Amino acid sequence: MNEADTLDLVQYAIWTVLAAASPAVIVAMVVGVGIALVQALTQVQEITLTFVPKIVAILLAVAFSGPFVGAQISSFATVIFQRIENGF
Repeated sequence: MNEADTLDLVQYAIWTVLAAASPAVIVAMVVGVGIALVQALTQVQEITLTFVPKIVAILLAVAFSGPFVGAQISSFATVIFQRIENGF
């Protein structure tokens, strides 16, 4: 295994992490901006107003994107195991 193989695996690992985390992060960002806009318009500064809806939205996003995240991690594991099997 040389430097090019190592960099290829690291790059693939980084892309896998970004793809697996993106559904939850995007939902949290959209819900957070929406709630911040509502708070700015109504001037209601309640901490639970931001916390509870964001947690519920993230849990729903993780539940619905579970197969996608599992497929991403599974494909990464398959590539790693194939490289181990082939002796890198």
